[in-house]
Parts: sequence; structure tokens; C-alpha cells
Amino acid sequence: MARILIVDGHAYAYRAFYAIRSLSSPVGQPTNAIYGFIKMFAKMRATVKPTHSIVVWDGGLSAERQVALPRYKAQRPEMPADLGPQLDQIGRYLTAANVATFCGDGIEADDYIACVTRAARRVGWEVVVASADKDFMQLVAPSVGLLNPNDKSEAIWTAAQVHAKAGVEPEQIVDWLSLVGDSVDNIPGVPGVGPKTAAELLRQFGSVAELYRRLDEVKSVRIRAKLHAAGSDVRRNQELVRLQDDLVCEFSPAALAEQPGNVAQLAELFSEWGFRSMRAELEAGGGDARARLVSDGAGSEPRQKNLL
Repeated sequence: MARILIVDGHAYAYRAFYAIRSLSSPVGQPTNAIYGFIKMFAKMRATVKPTHSIVVWDGGLSAERQVALPRYKAQRPEMPADLGPQLDQIGRYLTAANVATFCGDGIEADDYIACVTRAARRVGWEVVVASADKDFMQLVAPSVGLLNPNDKSEAIWTAAQVHAKAGVEPEQIVDWLSLVGDSVDNIPGVPGVGPKTAAELLRQFGSVAELYRRLDEVKSVRIRAKLHAAGSDVRRNQELVRLQDDLVCEFSPAALAEQPGNVAQLAELFSEWGFRSMRAELEAGGGDARARLVSDGAGSEPRQKNLL
């Protein structure tokens, strides 16, 4: 069966940047995020063994979400100065490795990933989304799993792991997050309703819609009052949290197919960045032209392990 690996590009670039704090090219340009991203991507491919893959990048914030909540993601700090230039270099690597990528103006990566996931499911593919973003738990289905870099077991998450994490089923994640809120995205939840309380409410009522239809059945007077006061916010949160999988996204199996990279271009990039062991492994055939550089070879690069 075809299996597509969909990678949350910015999430892994940031993770790589902070995992390796000091690494630079022969001319002094920072390369820590580049190196870490390549190693993590190689490890993902070795774990998932995809037949197709794509790396998706954020192209800005959703205009609809900003209208609904002007402070949506407004608290996020500026990108570190040394990371921005490395994103372009990661793009050069992915081009040389013949890996599909996408970045669209005003399109959040989460939404495009959801769109590609829906398209892949429609043609019967398995899907693995690589990200630590809890929003993606809503996509989990029998044919859709998550590769969460915070899970050291490296297991591909199914509904069982989602339930263990949130206490609800994947199809309830939108409602769960709508009640709890999301501090990462600056989405306020219901005061006094934490993850455990939200899960208990959804286990009892099944959905936010049913919860509000039968609000008088909530035993706690305090929680009932909080839910009543936050009703409009919860319904707004549902639209903020729900991934927009109805975007127009190009889905071309041929363009997404795993294929050999350009060895000459990859070798040139590795030399430019000072990744001597990567170049040596590539030229020796260990990278099989896809640069699946999982092992730590000799050279000047850091011996950084367990990045996933």
C-alpha cells in the first residue's frame, strides 16, 4: 500500500535549530538547523518507509482565523535571526534530494497538511504526519497516524495514543481543544476547565453541541456557570481549531513519489556547509542518493543523537 510521509517543516526546523546550538559552515554561516533537519528527516524516512513524501511550510496566518480572533498566534516571538537564512538552505537540500515541498501565501501548514491527508485517504493511501502539534490528533484514523517527535518510543500514533494523551477519541479532539484552549496558538479555553475536566465532559456528553444542549445536566454548578459564560468563545474556538482540509491542494502521486536525489547537487551542498561525513557517506553509497544519513559518521559535525 502507498504510504505518504507529511512533514511539518517549520516545526522540525525549529526543533533542529534548538537541538544543535553551535555549528557553522567553512565561511562562518550557521548550519545547525540544516544539519539537524537533514538528520531528523533521514530518521523519519527510515522509520516510516514512505513511498511518497512532502514537507509543508507555513505561508502565513489564516485570514479567517485572524478575523475571528485578532490575537490568534500574536504572542509568538520573532524567528531567531540565525534560523531564517537556514530555511532557504533546507529548501535547497530538499530540491536536491527530490523531495516535494509546499508553501503558500496565507496558508497555514496545518491546513495544507490536512488537505493532503484527505486527498491521500481518498485514493486509499496510508498517511503519517510528522509533528508534535496536538491539532493533528484530530486527523488520526485507521489509515492516518502521527509521528510525534516528543514520543521517544518512535511509535506511529493511532487512536490509542491519542486517547492516552487527551482522554478522548480523535473525532473529539476539536471539541476537547475548544474547551481547553491552546496557549501555543493564543486561543483561550473555558476558565477552570482543564484537559481532564474537558475529557470527562466529552465522555459524558459526546460532543460540545450535546454538552450545550444538555448544559443543565453538568453536576458542578461552578463548571456549568463557566461553560455558560464561555459558550460563544467555545463555538468560535471550534472554527479556530478545526483544520481546513477543504483547501485547493494539488495532489500528484508522481510529484510526491520517493525518488533518488541528485548526488552531485547533494555532495556540493554538503561541501558548502562543511558536512564532510555526510558527503563521504553519500559518495560511498551509504546515502543511496536519497541521503538517508541516519548513522553518525566521522567528520567535523556534532554527534547529535535522538533528535526525533
